[in-house]
Amino acid sequence: MRVTQSMLSSNMLRNLNTSYNKMSKYQDMLDSGSVISRPSDDPVVAVKGMGYRIELDKNQQYQRNLREANTWLDTTDEALDQVGGALKRVKELIIQAANDTNTADDRQKINAEMQHIKEQLRDIANTKVGENYIFSGTHTNQPLYTDKAGPQNPDITTGGQKAIEINVFDGISMNINTPGADLFENIDGFMTHVTTLLESGATGPEIGSALGLEVTNGANKIPGLDGIYENTLTLRADVGARQNRVEMMGNRLSLQEVNVTKQLSANEDTDYAKTITDMVTQESIHQAALSVGAKIIQQTLVDFIR
Repeated sequence: MRVTQSMLSSNMLRNLNTSYNKMSKYQDMLDSGSVISRPSDDPVVAVKGMGYRIELDKNQQYQRNLREANTWLDTTDEALDQVGGALKRVKELIIQAANDTNTADDRQKINAEMQHIKEQLRDIANTKVGENYIFSGTHTNQPLYTDKAGPQNPDITTGGQKAIEINVFDGISMNINTPGADLFENIDGFMTHVTTLLESGATGPEIGSALGLEVTNGANKIPGLDGIYENTLTLRADVGARQNRVEMMGNRLSLQEVNVTKQLSANEDTDYAKTITDMVTQESIHQAALSVGAKIIQQTLVDFIR
C-alpha cells in the first residue's frame, strides 16, 4: 500500500488529538481530585461510587436517629431521676407524719408539701422532647395528664402505651421511649391515698398503719411506696442499658463511616504522584510528536524540487 503525504498528516493529527485528550484528562484529574468527571469516563468506578455514597447517606441518617434517641433517653433518665428524688422526699414526709409527736397543724403543713410534690410528679409525667411527650407511648402529641390537678388522659392509658422504635442500623431498630402510664398511675394513686389520709385528720399511728409503715433492721419500710421506687429504678436501669447500646451503635456507625469513606476514596480519588508522572510522560510524548510532525507537515512539492 502506498503511504501518501495526506495519510501521514492525518495520522499525525489524529495522534496529536489523542495526546491532547490524554493530557486534558490528566489535568482534569489533578484539578478535581477525582479519576472521573462523568460516569462515561469509567462506568464501573461510577457505579461503585454511587453505592458508597448511598451507604454514607444511610449512615448519616442512622447517626441522626441515634442523636434523637440519645435526646429521648437522656431526658427520660433525668425525669426518672427526679421521680426517684421526689419519692424519697415523700417517704421522709410520711415518716414525719406517722410520728405522733407532730400536731395536726404539722400534718397539714406536710400535706401542703405533699400536694406540691404530687403536682410536680404530674409535671414530670408530662415531660417533653421538642413537641413530643416522652411518657405517653405512641400518643406523643398528648400529655399523660391533661392538667396538673386532673386525672390521666384516658386515651393514653387505654391504648397508647407502646414502644416507639427507630432504625439505628441496617435491619436493627430500638425503642426510644418509656411508656409511663402504669408507673405514674401507681404514683398518683399512692399520693392521693396519702393526701386523703392527711386531710382526714388521721393520727400518726393511724397513718403509719394505713400505709403499712414498719421498721425492719432499723430501716423504715412502706411497701406500697418502696415497690413504686423499685419499679422506678428498674425503668431507669432499662433506660441506662439502652443508652449504652446507643453508644455502641454510635461507635459502630463511626467505624463504618470511616471504612466506607476510605473505600470511596480508593475508588475515585486521584493518585497525585502517579497522575503527575503520567502527565509529565504524556507531555514529553506530545512534544516529541509535535517535533516529528512538524517535519512531516512542512514537506511540500517545493521542498522536493529544491
